[in-house]
Formats: sequence, structure tokens, C-alpha cells
Amino acid sequence: MSILISIEKLLSGKFVEGARMEFKKGWNPVSTMRTICAFANDFGNEGSGYIIIGVEEENGRAKRQVKGFNPNEFERIQKELIGYCNLIQPSFFPRLSLEEIDDKHVLAIWVPAGSNRPYKVPDDVTARHKAYNFRIRQFSSSIVPNSEQEAELVQLTAKIPFDDRVNSSARIDDLNFALMREHLSQTKSRLYNESAKMSVEELADAMNLSQGAKEHLFPKNVGLLMFSEEPAEFFNGIQIDVVEFPNGLGAKEFNEKTFTGPIQKQLTDALSYLKTNIIKSKVIKYDDTEKADKVYNYPYPAIEEALANAVYHRNYELRDPIEVRVLPSSIEIISYSGIDPSLKQSDFEKGVVRTRRYRNRRIGSFLKELGLTEGKGTGIPIIYKALEDNGSPKPIFDIDYPNRSFFVVEFPIYLNFTDIDEGGSIGGQIGGQIALTERQQEIIKLIKNNVKISRSKISEKLKINESAVQKHLSTLKEKGVLKRVSGTRGHWEVKE
Repeated sequence: MSILISIEKLLSGKFVEGARMEFKKGWNPVSTMRTICAFANDFGNEGSGYIIIGVEEENGRAKRQVKGFNPNEFERIQKELIGYCNLIQPSFFPRLSLEEIDDKHVLAIWVPAGSNRPYKVPDDVTARHKAYNFRIRQFSSSIVPNSEQEAELVQLTAKIPFDDRVNSSARIDDLNFALMREHLSQTKSRLYNESAKMSVEELADAMNLSQGAKEHLFPKNVGLLMFSEEPAEFFNGIQIDVVEFPNGLGAKEFNEKTFTGPIQKQLTDALSYLKTNIIKSKVIKYDDTEKADKVYNYPYPAIEEALANAVYHRNYELRDPIEVRVLPSSIEIISYSGIDPSLKQSDFEKGVVRTRRYRNRRIGSFLKELGLTEGKGTGIPIIYKALEDNGSPKPIFDIDYPNRSFFVVEFPIYLNFTDIDEGGSIGGQIGGQIALTERQQEIIKLIKNNVKISRSKISEKLKINESAVQKHLSTLKEKGVLKRVSGTRGHWEVKE
């Protein structure tokens, strides 16, 4: 049975992170079984892992041309592997596939995250006397966890991520055969051709979208979210709302566009709408040089990454949709269900997020296979770089600490974008009106009413994180709109 992504994409390292990959020159049952156990335990909720036999490793990447695997050995190794997998406690069986690349064969072992973790495996499956240990993945190694990690692993027993749980309220027939095959086509998986003769039940099993005995077979939530025609039939609030406020939040006029259907389609449709209708470009020409710069009100790569992350990390057990607010001077992407407790506000503001555990491991894997989101920990740096390359202000994050009831990413518009003449020179930037976001305008209003108002009081009145308030205040100071007089016990001065 073929894997869900082409072997070429898999070996490229662009779609599956190095921590979820292991390359082996040849068949080694001892180290292979340790890695299978570690991937099955999925300590970081990262999703499935892959072991590729017949490929040498060079600086953490697959070495090309591949060394190759003798296809005549496939049946023998498959039988051996079944025996060794029965030694895992509880037993666990990965998926095997013989793949072709560089005019040779390689053996791909796909290890989905297990549903009955924690798993133990003998340190040496070939030894006569076997010593069992848990195994977890740490960077690119399969290690025995320390006492603290082992306790945490045991606690994960009943914490199967929502997207990987079985949905007993739905039927296998609720999965759409065409949508599943469309995904395989987009990822260039060999399973696409093989699936032409399969039933829905067989394809769901091959893609690990179902679980249970034949007479009690149910789809998993990830299957219904991504491969049913209307996920809203099973989960309330599964949609993306793009709301435009041309005159600001206080005005009555607004335009709303709702995107429904499979979540990956919601994402691509919403991004297409934003790229076509919201994101604008202008050319800046200078009097003293022939050089011209093309700038955007909002750089698309930053918006793309932020919205993809909202789809990836949202809490699908709650009913609130993802909302994109398009304001006169900013765009806000809001997830009302908040983010995982392992994420910290300070990490976002530094531009580096080192999360330990993902909320939706299967959704993340599928989105990465489609190229809709990036690898582990790279999303926030991509956002910062896209904004910097465009000359845009830094993003503002609000985690709503300690409640974590919502998460907001705010993108201020390119400075004075509306003052740049269409396709012409800069107009009105020096001495002209300074562009402020909706949130910054709210802060200025509060300060005008009370020039001695504290940061904590602003946070309380606007119901946003105090750290986010500080970020806004710093930006207002940089813009020359706001000035602090006489230090912490002094007062604010606002430039009209």
C-alpha cells in the first residue's frame, strides 16, 4: 500500500520535518523498532513519522542518488516486521510501501501516531532476553525518556488529539471518495492510481481516516473535517468569516463573506479572496533616483501563513468560526477558541515559537503535504520576514492571557499606504496624516480621556493582553503620536 505523499516530495525535506524522518542504509530491526515505537508514541503530537530504508543520510537530509533496496527482500522483511511489531506493548503495526525513485526501489515505513499510547518496545528485538522501555522522539533521535518525560507520556494516554479521534456519530459513507482522491492527486501519491479500484472503506483505511472492526467502522474527525462535503453537519462553526469594515468597527456598514466546505478548501478560497480583493500594491518612485519600490498594503505571505496557522491550530471542539477583520488601517485574524497552553506571548513577540505539542497533528500533516503551511516552528519567522521585506510594521499578537479565550494576530497597514499615489511618487508622507490601526485609535482615545491612565488599566478596558498594549504604545511612540512625560509617574502627551 503506497504512502500518502510522493517519495520525491518526502525525500525533499520540504513537506515533512527532519524530526519525523529517519533514513537507513539497510534493514536494521533493532534501531528500526525503536523508531517505530517512538513515532507511535508521538510525544509531541506531531503526527506520523517515516522510516526510509535504502537511503543514506547526509547532514540530516536524504543523500541522492539513493542506495536502493532489493525488492526481492520485501516479503521476508514484512514477515519479520510483523513478528517484531507483536513484541511492542501494546502491539502496533505500521504501513509498508515499496517506492521507486532514482531508478531504484526504497522501502518506506509509514508510522501513524498510535491510538493506544504509551508503547514499549524491547531495546533489542533480536535478543533472547528482552528489556522493555518506552521510546520517544527527541529531535532526530529515538530515545528512552527520562522520569519526567515518562510521566508526561503516561499522562497522554487518554489525550488523543481531537482530529485523530473516532467520530461514532458519523458513518464511513460520510467521507467523500472524490475528495480523498483529489488530495492524493495533489500530493502525487502512487495511492491515487491504486485507489481507483478501492471502496470508500478501503481508501479510508489506507489513509488512516477510520478505525474499528468491519461491523463497527467509524471515520475519524480529521476525515470529516477535510474529506466530507459539509463538515458543518458534524461540527458547528466550522467556517472562515471575512468581514470588511470600510469605515471602522464603530460604523454600521460592513461586508461579510463566509467560506465553508472542507477546511483546506475554506483556507484556499479565503486566501484567494483576500489576495484578489483586499491586498493591493503600489509603486513608489523617487525624485533623486530611477529606482522604484513596489510595496503592498499587506504582504500576502504573512497573511497566508497566519490564516493557515489559524486553521491548523484552532480548537475544533468549540463553535466559534475563524474571523478575518479587514479594517481601514489593519487586518486582524481572530481565533476565538484561543491557542494551546504551551504557547507563550513572549515567544510570539520574539519571533520564535518553540511549542512542545501540537493540537491537531493529523490536520497539520495533511496541510503540510499540500504545501499550505510550513514545518515545525517556522511560521512566525516567515511572518516577520515577509513584513520586514515589505517595509511593514511588525505584527501584534494578543493571546488573551490568562483566559486564552481568543488569539489575535493584527497586521498594521503599510505606513501611509493610502497616501502613495497610484503608480507614482510618494505623496503626503512627510507632515501628512499618520496611519493608526483601530486598536491604536482606541488607545489614543482612552489616553485623551485620562492622560495618566496606566498600561494595566488600558489592558482592562480593552480586554487585551497587557503585553499587546505595551507593543501598541511602543509603536505609537515610534510614530511620534505619543510621548511619555516625567517617566512612570508622569503623564501622556498626544500629538494631534
